[in-house]
Amino acid sequence: MLVRVGVCFGVVVLALVGALAHYFQVVGKVAENELIRAENLELQNRWREAEQKFSHINDELDRVKRLNANLRHITLLNDPDRKLSMPQPEQGQAAPEFVGGGVAPEPAQAGMGAVGMGKPAPVGGEGRMIADGDAKPTASEEPDLLKQLDSLDKKVKAQEQEARALKSYFEDQQALLVSAPSIWPVRGWVTSDFSVRLDPYTGERVMHEGIDVATGMGTPVRAPADGTVVFAGQEGGYGHVLVLDHGYGLKTRYGHLLRIDVKLGEKVKRGQFIAAVGNTGRSTGPHLHYEVRVNGVADNPRKFILEE
Repeated sequence: MLVRVGVCFGVVVLALVGALAHYFQVVGKVAENELIRAENLELQNRWREAEQKFSHINDELDRVKRLNANLRHITLLNDPDRKLSMPQPEQGQAAPEFVGGGVAPEPAQAGMGAVGMGKPAPVGGEGRMIADGDAKPTASEEPDLLKQLDSLDKKVKAQEQEARALKSYFEDQQALLVSAPSIWPVRGWVTSDFSVRLDPYTGERVMHEGIDVATGMGTPVRAPADGTVVFAGQEGGYGHVLVLDHGYGLKTRYGHLLRIDVKLGEKVKRGQFIAAVGNTGRSTGPHLHYEVRVNGVADNPRKFILEE
């Protein structure tokens, strides 16, 4: 009898031990699962934070892109016809160059006479930051990713601030850009540049305060910039003369004109036809005498011209 009771007691003890072992095993798994669940929740939160940062950075990049497009529009960087520089003629170059765009016609076709010095000779005008959904960072990789995102965000903001500063600057300067005489007023051959030369009448060395462009009689002259007509009439050896005031101390002067097509006080736009090439005054043939003056002082017109 005692043996049977002992056996039963042993079985009960073993069952209790097994139950306790199973209980602690289950408790351990539950604790482990809770830890994993907490880690997963933290990773999900940080992943959402990373996604928000990516979305924010994309928005910043879009703003920078729009600012860049606006800057290109303001500064005409997308205009294929705009040239940002123009080569200067070599010293002692005898043959004049053809300016004002287009293909140079033969001198006979242009109706040119002998103007200035020399015979006219036309010349040519790293990998993806986020991959697929299964490429989410691990717990060890996540802090580095967020640091990289923060660094990228700061760089994008700096780029945006720089772009905004440039936009503000160019908006302030837009009126000045419009007023700069940046295109050739006429197509033709440069026969006398802004330099000391021999006067074709006296033979003395004098400063030529402009550029002579030879072309056919009656060739249209266009305004190189927006401006106002401040003089239109006769002026000594320059014959019929037109003067435009472009503001900011800039004035342009056109001599030896056949006729003047604008009136005193009239507002003109860049590219507008304002006069016709002639041979009035002290001139050796049909050509345009073109000057740029800054605060009353003659300056080289080539410094302002942005087209070939």
